[in-house]
Amino acid sequence: MEGDPAALAEVRALGVPRVPAVAVGGRVVHGWNPRGYAELVGVEYREADKLPPAELHRRLDRILASAEGLIRDMPAAHLGVKPPERNRDLRDLAFHVFRVGLTFPDAMDSGRLPEEWFEERAPRDLADGPAVARYGALVRGRVGGWAEGAAASEYERVVDVYYGPQSGHELLERTTWHAAQHLRQLYALAEGLGVRPPEPLPAAALEGLPLPDSVW
Repeated sequence: MEGDPAALAEVRALGVPRVPAVAVGGRVVHGWNPRGYAELVGVEYREADKLPPAELHRRLDRILASAEGLIRDMPAAHLGVKPPERNRDLRDLAFHVFRVGLTFPDAMDSGRLPEEWFEERAPRDLADGPAVARYGALVRGRVGGWAEGAAASEYERVVDVYYGPQSGHELLERTTWHAAQHLRQLYALAEGLGVRPPEPLPAAALEGLPLPDSVW
């Protein structure tokens, strides 16, 4: 929808500041709410099985590690490239992958996830690929450290997310596939720029996640 200004204007006119959202006939459901989407279009909703938290953490770390390796080797001349589908250049997109990952432990510790966290851009001191990659390594350490000390009951706690209350398990799944989607975009950009990533897209880490069909 970010690549479709008319659709984005439609949901904003209905009082929704940002995606994700689904609008049908003047009615809208804001946020990642599959049950609400089903009710909106009048179909039965059957919740898919989620990967267990330990596996989601493993996938998330793999996704962040791939983003770290890709951005570390990205030529500086490409960091300012901005795809037509997004209002983020390549440096900001890589930073966003890591910021998405960091939102999980931050939200679990604070009990809230405001939408402003997703609007943050790469600080000026993250001026090149290696600097962004070092930030990614710090994020991986923070996420991994949180997971090591978390009891199973932590994933049952409800967090006040800007698009609606989410359990820790739901939020972890959302964080994992959100980061995975942006990793796909980074790989697509690298391919378009003729840059060969240090390793292929980790397809196994994406299996079983509710990713959209479209990369953008």
